[in-house]
Amino acid sequence: MVDPTAPFDRNLVPPRLLSLDLDALVAEYGTPLFVYDEDHLRSRCRVYAENFGAGNVVYASKAFLCAAMARLVAEEDLSLDVATGGELHVALRAGFPSDRIVFHGNNKNSDEIAQARDSGVGCIVADSNDELDRLENLGYAGEVLVRVTPGVEAHTHEYIETGTERSKFGFSVATGAAIEAVERVAGSKALSFGGLHCHIGSQVFRLDSYAKAAAVMESVASNVEKVVGTPVPVVNVGGGLGARYLSDDPELSVAQYAEVLRDALSGRRVVVEPGRSIAASAAITIYRVGTVKSVPGVTTFIGVDGGMSDNPRPVLYGAGYEAYLPDRIEQERPLAASVVGKHCEQGDLVVPDAHLPADVRPGDLLVTPVTGAYGYSMASNYNKVPRPAVLFASAGGVRPVIRRENPDDLTRLDLD
Repeated sequence: MVDPTAPFDRNLVPPRLLSLDLDALVAEYGTPLFVYDEDHLRSRCRVYAENFGAGNVVYASKAFLCAAMARLVAEEDLSLDVATGGELHVALRAGFPSDRIVFHGNNKNSDEIAQARDSGVGCIVADSNDELDRLENLGYAGEVLVRVTPGVEAHTHEYIETGTERSKFGFSVATGAAIEAVERVAGSKALSFGGLHCHIGSQVFRLDSYAKAAAVMESVASNVEKVVGTPVPVVNVGGGLGARYLSDDPELSVAQYAEVLRDALSGRRVVVEPGRSIAASAAITIYRVGTVKSVPGVTTFIGVDGGMSDNPRPVLYGAGYEAYLPDRIEQERPLAASVVGKHCEQGDLVVPDAHLPADVRPGDLLVTPVTGAYGYSMASNYNKVPRPAVLFASAGGVRPVIRRENPDDLTRLDLD
């Protein structure tokens, strides 16, 4: 419950981003605008490396990827996961070491597998028997992890829950498909068995869900070693640790997360794939208010110059955010309002239940924090809105890492 007399919770924003001259940045780069605290990104990478070992941490690039981000991850000695040939292309163009790339995806086609083979990708996570056929036929020589569906509820939104029997991902433990897949890989003359993989979902706050999943994976690994007779060198438990988007969200400890996994998988090498919990809290999105429309008995609609094209999470699964006016961040926030985007959808909500100063007006800058994950990476050109620029801020200053699209970019693929 938000106290309307209380100012915005500054702990949701890295201190460096609170100290920036946002008016100067938007004058140069426009709005909407993503700004990341580069040192915060590095700090989150290092927290994971300290608790798991850098060689056991794989950054999930789907959360946010560009050439600068790939280079940052490489400099922090982490590995990188990709889920498509496009993500792999970006990583390779950025110079990311291919032997530290883990290739995911439930429907990798032959071209993508050949791309992984030819570029020397170190590991592929196999998701189906059809994929195993392709891996064998195309002569993929790296390690193959078998993705297991552990049948564990993650207690998150159904669209980002991936570890139950309803999931499209992986080989089921309950049906015996997981053991059969391991037998196939371990017995193949063409493939190299590298271990097991699972992922129960995204934006998960309950460590007991991870404990259950890890216990299932320990059972599967022990069964593999008994039935198949081959050791399980690695258990990759994926990512999904929740990020604190709202003031009343809990702040999760990576150290406690690591302890839970190690307790359940005692003696085994444990690998994790954080994405959101590295990138989310590192960024803010800056918008310009265009309209303020009060509808008596309903709400006040605050229209901004972005929306679902730069952050579709609220539309996709009701994700919650907060908002603040950077030039009035210490003021009380008595106005309950809906921050909405400019797109032709009633569901184009940025912050449906925002609390703002009463005098919000057109022309104000409005900021949503914790937008570093699944904002830009899921951005689109819906309604032919150009995608925003992305900046990295550090002690050395602010630099653009992705330029803003212009109107000509919107027609660059047209053939007429």
